[in-house]
Amino acid sequence: MDYRTATPGDLAEIFRNLSLRMADQYTAAGLNIEDAKDEFLMSLKEGRAHTLLESGNPVAIIAWQETGETAQTAFAAHESFFARGSVRFCKAHIRRIQALCGNLPIDSFSWSDRPEIAKWFRVLGFREKGKENGYTVYELDRA
Repeated sequence: MDYRTATPGDLAEIFRNLSLRMADQYTAAGLNIEDAKDEFLMSLKEGRAHTLLESGNPVAIIAWQETGETAQTAFAAHESFFARGSVRFCKAHIRRIQALCGNLPIDSFSWSDRPEIAKWFRVLGFREKGKENGYTVYELDRA
């Protein structure tokens, strides 16, 4: 896997074949697909989004925003992204993003109750910070 700064074409490609589990997350968060896409586009325009590539093809986008004492991430992916190798790549990549944010703790939100979600966050180095209004907040402490 590799990454690059996200482009509008990458965003269109990811959302054209968006994983159903990602679409379910947006719905649970109260967003429709267009709202979610617009949120990513704002981050992309600010230079705060990376496209994750598998064999040169876009499979996911991760965006981030600094919010005072933490940075928050947003994620969109094709179903093909959800594999062991992708998770290992993301473990290193999330630390790159953290460095870009001045080593702030990173918060990520999940509206899914799928058991593998908590496991994936643990593998990435996150810990469960708490549950609120139907979602779980996971936090990656400073490096």
